[in-house]
Amino acid sequence: MNPALELLAFAGVMVLGQFSPGPDMVLLTRTALKEGAWSGVEMACGIACGLAVHATLAVGGLALAFEKMPVLRGISRWVAAAYLLWLACRLFMEVFVSWYSGVDARSDARSMVRKPFLRGLTCNLLNPKAAIFIAAVSAPFLSGDRPGWWPLAIWGIVVGQAFLLWSLWACLLQWNPLKSRYERAARWIDGAFRITLAGL
Repeated sequence: MNPALELLAFAGVMVLGQFSPGPDMVLLTRTALKEGAWSGVEMACGIACGLAVHATLAVGGLALAFEKMPVLRGISRWVAAAYLLWLACRLFMEVFVSWYSGVDARSDARSMVRKPFLRGLTCNLLNPKAAIFIAAVSAPFLSGDRPGWWPLAIWGIVVGQAFLLWSLWACLLQWNPLKSRYERAARWIDGAFRITLAGL
């Protein structure tokens, strides 16, 4: 198969994986809607940095490590679950602050749940599904006789594509009709995001 076509196929599979519902998508969508495009781009950068770690491990054989040490996979799942529950609880606190004190929690969102970059980075790093998905998808594209630059190309597609597409998604969410609908039903939508994060 033509190397360019192989890389395009890999990029296509990665797009499907990155835009499937999961913690990264839920958190980025909620952040971009509530805190604006720049916060969304910051979070996209954090997610891309997390994926850089996953891609490095995948190229280095993370799938094999998970297969040989199921305990490692179990620990990463429990840590991820604890983080997502903590994040959901912190987001619920915004509602209580605004309801009981009359203060708009939006202005305090950054201090309560930390900066968007750190939220995106932590959410992605603690997501075992992201690690397993990248390792599983990368494995067939890394097998066989490959030129020396090939693993770097795979790594670049994972990281570069994630940052570009998540940043575009954050900017698209600023579209006025969508933004105004969100603002009218912000409490309900934010509640749905919090429940989804806790469920994940």
